[in-house]
Amino acid sequence: MDVFQQSSLEPISESNVPGSFPPTENHSGLVERQVKSVPAPATHKPSDAEFFVTDANGGLKPNPAYLKEHFFREGRLTEEHAIFILENATAMLRSENNLVDVKSPVTICGDIHGQYYDLMKLFEVGGSLTDNCYLFLGDYVDRGCFGIECLLYLYTLKLCYPTKFVLLRGNHECRHLTEYFTFKRECLHKFSPRVYEACIESFCALPIAALVDRRFFCVHGGISPELNTLDDILNMNRFQEPGSRGLLCDLLWADPIANFGHEQDPAPHGLPVQPGTLFIPNQTRGCSYFYTYEAACQFLERNHLLGIIRGHEAQDAGYTMHRKTPTKKFPSVITIFSAPNYLDVYHNRGAIIKYANKNITIRQYNSSSHPYWLPNFMDAFTWSLPFVGAKITEMLLAILSICSEEELSEADSESSGEDDETRTLDASMTPVDYAVRRQAIKNKILAVGRMQRVFQLLREESEAATELVDTTEPTGQAAVGTRIGPDVLGVQDHQIGRHIRSFDDARRVDMMNERLPEFRPEPATPNMFPSGSMRLASRRSSGDADLNMESLIRRTLEEDGDDGGVVERLAEKIARGRKATGRPQTLKRFETT
Repeated sequence: MDVFQQSSLEPISESNVPGSFPPTENHSGLVERQVKSVPAPATHKPSDAEFFVTDANGGLKPNPAYLKEHFFREGRLTEEHAIFILENATAMLRSENNLVDVKSPVTICGDIHGQYYDLMKLFEVGGSLTDNCYLFLGDYVDRGCFGIECLLYLYTLKLCYPTKFVLLRGNHECRHLTEYFTFKRECLHKFSPRVYEACIESFCALPIAALVDRRFFCVHGGISPELNTLDDILNMNRFQEPGSRGLLCDLLWADPIANFGHEQDPAPHGLPVQPGTLFIPNQTRGCSYFYTYEAACQFLERNHLLGIIRGHEAQDAGYTMHRKTPTKKFPSVITIFSAPNYLDVYHNRGAIIKYANKNITIRQYNSSSHPYWLPNFMDAFTWSLPFVGAKITEMLLAILSICSEEELSEADSESSGEDDETRTLDASMTPVDYAVRRQAIKNKILAVGRMQRVFQLLREESEAATELVDTTEPTGQAAVGTRIGPDVLGVQDHQIGRHIRSFDDARRVDMMNERLPEFRPEPATPNMFPSGSMRLASRRSSGDADLNMESLIRRTLEEDGDDGGVVERLAEKIARGRKATGRPQTLKRFETT
């Protein structure tokens, strides 16, 4: 007995406590990365000694070799280092002409759109800056998740190689589009409003066009009815936000017409263009013009040029050589696009143009893997919180659901005789107190039902955050359940991406984002509820386009739920209390299906 008592009174070993770990067990797996093959992002911000290098004149420049590797590891800079790059690059860009002269050999690059890891591939294919120049045609930011890294690295190269590195302005280098798309949100997430404003100031300093060996006119978009000679570009004011019309707008937004070089042939969409037509309104972009083959040839002849090299449009092969001119027998327009697998759904190749010794070589390359970001740079907690909240409210309602649908229906039919029924009441409560208590109970249950609808809305907005709009897919909360099930979290970009099989499919679902967005001023009051959706939330109809998240939530709270009034009837039944009977009420049996 003494042995038994002694053993029973011994302290319980920690290894026997539920949820505890044996002392000898290694728990390093709790703090290690779950996928060890993926390196952890760099958490260290460079010091001045790491960030700066001294140039030949004794001045301080950012270290391009260090920043290249640092950004590749998802590293961040201090705000002061980022501002140093932006302000010095802006000052250097301001000193350049609207139209920059570039000497060969040169590598001409198209749109980048925040695809930093593909930008690294571009430099690998394009070659060293010691061997040739680089000319970029704009669109460094937006759509991709690494726009600020692309911009800071390109500006760093500009500061270190001012004569061998030329950066032009694209249509996305402006306040309007960066607020509408992703770049502003990215700057605020990774840095601060001060850095974003410095970026906008630098955009206004970017040159507009370039001449390569006085033979090739390089620009982001195209030509304009207001562009007769190259002097028109030299005399324009580029230090401004582009408008929706005018020469600056056209140089950034114009496109060659769809059937370029064959405008008089029957077109699959629309009527053929009449002979002599030079420009027609660009309905795809919502601004600027389509320019015809004749307009391009006339511009080249007037200015004694060989061809137009531009970006602005995604290309399946990374480039397109349009119809040759009748006199020089050289492509009148070459479109180059340097963002492979654009948006991770286009399945296109990237391409660059290498021009040397009067020879043009097109180099193509495929996309590179890159770290993943949730839409709008959300973290996992922000993204999943609406899902957790919706499940909690579902559990609360399930706990409160003390009766079946049939019992609720029977209770409704019996409610007409409620005044004749005797209910259990506290003897100290007056009829007024009882009515107040009953209403309070009902309001609490209804509040749980409303919160469930709000969390469903927030979950839908979080999961439906996408820039792609597939008009053939169902939308709304039911669509989320249809795509991935009600108990699984998802991202609509992935769902739409699975249905995109070709470049043409991607163009179709992304067509809305090709247009100049309409200007809508920011709301005067800050948004109380962070929205997980991008500008094009699939749940919203055209009438909802102007609503922010707070407005959507307020409207959801005011609307009746889609549960057929079950929550309201349940609240009414619980609030009424139970009948005062002398014996327990028997359980009712209902047939189940």
